[in-house]
Amino acid sequence: MADTPHATSQPAAHPASSGELETLTGMAARLRLAVGRLNRRIRIDDHESVPPLQLSALVTVEQHGPLRLSELAKREAVTAPTMSRVLSALDEQGLVVRAPDPQDARGVLITLSPTGSARLAETRNHRTALVARRLARLDDPQRRALAEALPALEALLVDDD
Repeated sequence: MADTPHATSQPAAHPASSGELETLTGMAARLRLAVGRLNRRIRIDDHESVPPLQLSALVTVEQHGPLRLSELAKREAVTAPTMSRVLSALDEQGLVVRAPDPQDARGVLITLSPTGSARLAETRNHRTALVARRLARLDDPQRRALAEALPALEALLVDDD
């Protein structure tokens, strides 16, 4: 979930040969499947205390807020009506605060409420504990391999310019 440290940009790699491209494609498929399934297991084991889009919106507001509904919808890549429904649900749970935009009286700015901040912290702590339990099942060489791979995985999070 949008809860990862920012990696630094890496220099561009050389173009891959056809054999390297085939290897990269296979690796990409395995990585996509493993990350996707692990993410799904975490969400299932967490019993979805907050639905994924609501949780993502909370994280975005935390990181970039206060935000207008249109900016939040853009950042979440959803329509304004969809984000309006998400915000209504978050507002009903007391997780966000809507306040008048001081620069535009017609606009509203969304921020996290103290309850929203606490819910995010609780969700992060719980999900981190779920992953820690899964890591504990691995042997030492597997854990070391994952620790060594973390910088590369974090580098994958850097957007292309």
